[in-house]
Amino acid sequence: MMELKTPAEIERMAVTGRFVGETLRTLADEAVPGTNLLDLELHARDLVAARGATSCYWDYAPSFGHGPFRNVICLSVNDAVLHGKPRDLVLADGDVLTLDFAVSIDGWVADAATTVVVTRRDGRGAATADPQDVALIESTRRALDAGIAAAVAGARLGDVSAAIGAVAAEGGYRVSTEFGGHGLGRTMHEDPHVPNLGRPGRGMVLRPGTTLALEPWWGRGTERLVVDGDGWTLRSADGSRTAHSEHTVAITEDGPRVLTAG
Repeated sequence: MMELKTPAEIERMAVTGRFVGETLRTLADEAVPGTNLLDLELHARDLVAARGATSCYWDYAPSFGHGPFRNVICLSVNDAVLHGKPRDLVLADGDVLTLDFAVSIDGWVADAATTVVVTRRDGRGAATADPQDVALIESTRRALDAGIAAAVAGARLGDVSAAIGAVAAEGGYRVSTEFGGHGLGRTMHEDPHVPNLGRPGRGMVLRPGTTLALEPWWGRGTERLVVDGDGWTLRSADGSRTAHSEHTVAITEDGPRVLTAG
């Protein structure tokens, strides 16, 4: 069941959202060649504890995962796109890294994700960035912007999904509807499900107070996913690289408001 949020409650979600956005920027900046994923996980834990936040991932045990998730951030590398379980892996120049992070502060949740190409930042050498990876990441960011722009009061949920899917189609990317965006507020996952593919004019009417996590994701190849041996990490079935962009958005009388911009 979806709960409409009051303006005061949206403000409280925005507090959480700012922390989520700031944390993602901090950790993405630290994702340079030679960084171990476990170091990013440990820093995320420290930031969560220092802020007095509660991780939405720790001990999370949905039907699609294998046992409780014992980490505070999802870190997905190259062909991994969703639910990446941090592990002992050292990032290399040119790797594609997705960071997905959700916490609750004072009972209100925000959720966001970003994908970056791992590059050197010391000026001593050029990054090995595949132009196709850059284009892929940018397509998910444009799709997120398109979905946000469509998330206005009086529009329908299908308008948002269609706007996201249209950007994928323009780039020639295949879209899976198995996992997508979702409502959120007091918990990380609330109604409705927000597919990354849809038809305009269909679905529920968006009303002020609706809060959604919009999250376009896809890969350079197939839309099919396989589960990694850790029981959590979802990878492209053909091993192609992937990308994922996400923001928490509130529908207001004045238009969509991004809560996780930081």
